[in-house]
Amino acid sequence: MMAWRALPVVVLALLLTGCMPRIAPPGPGATTPHLTETRFVASDGLELYMRRWIPPTEPRAVMLAVHGFNDYSKAFDKVPGAPGVGPFLAARGVAVYTYDQRGFGNSPHTGLWAGREALVNDFADFAAVLKRQHPDIPLYALGESMGGAVVMTALARDNPPPVTAAVLASPAVWARSTMPLLYRVALWVAAHVVPGWTPTGQSLGRQASDNIEMLRDNGRDPLFIKATRIDAVYGLSDLMDEALTSSSEVKAPLLYLYGRNDQIIPRKPTKEALKALTGGDANAVPAFYSNGWHMILRDKGASVVLNDVAAYLSDPKAPLPSGEDRDALARLEAAKGECPPCR
Repeated sequence: MMAWRALPVVVLALLLTGCMPRIAPPGPGATTPHLTETRFVASDGLELYMRRWIPPTEPRAVMLAVHGFNDYSKAFDKVPGAPGVGPFLAARGVAVYTYDQRGFGNSPHTGLWAGREALVNDFADFAAVLKRQHPDIPLYALGESMGGAVVMTALARDNPPPVTAAVLASPAVWARSTMPLLYRVALWVAAHVVPGWTPTGQSLGRQASDNIEMLRDNGRDPLFIKATRIDAVYGLSDLMDEALTSSSEVKAPLLYLYGRNDQIIPRKPTKEALKALTGGDANAVPAFYSNGWHMILRDKGASVVLNDVAAYLSDPKAPLPSGEDRDALARLEAAKGECPPCR
């Protein structure tokens, strides 16, 4: 009985003396952001692994693609069961650049959260480098999941990157304000008491795509993070908070892709983000794919989505070839048969 009475004191002591979430260290020193053959060198000197797909002739546009949480630049290459953003768009005259964000893939400090400011600054710096290299060609951004949150946050800042328009693929906007209280409390406690804890998330029973071959390939890939530090999840929540709350400040034209079967980013925050992005003088085009999942650019139906992306880059004001932009918000609001994480 005495042990149980002492439990609150023990818990309080753990909270007061617990570890703080760990942040990855910065680069070796300030420098002018630039590209090498295989690296993007950020403004703090950190070298981030880079990939690019260049058309055989002068590109009609340039795109900077930003991957999602636990993923890396391979997300935009050809993968099992899907053509890949980079190869698909390069074949249609668009030069595509992407990089492993710090803490992911082949870049330094794998598994450690770098902080939302560092991630947003890297994207903005890379965009500025590309605009200097291609001053007369339209520059587009593509953000998938966490990468979408990075792009949204950057575009909402007072001095946004010089992009003509952006494509957001299932952007991570699951802010704390839309999470159940128990989730928020548990995440805070875990991140401050056991920040190095690495749950796998397998018990959640959520599926990211209907492209099972691609998911299995990710599972075999040592660079795809399967066990995530809980303080990295906490950091991601900070980024998602800012992405959602600053949605109304984004004025750049956007194409917002979201799938009916998305089990990773719920519909509630997605609806909030879209209402903010399509209100006032905003210029966002929502597309709600009946057969889409979270990894909508790598699903079995990825070719349909990528064809829409290519069409949007050619004419942002034209209807999408798939027709999934027609009444997209209304169809999203009316969607039924939700799985629990979709709500």
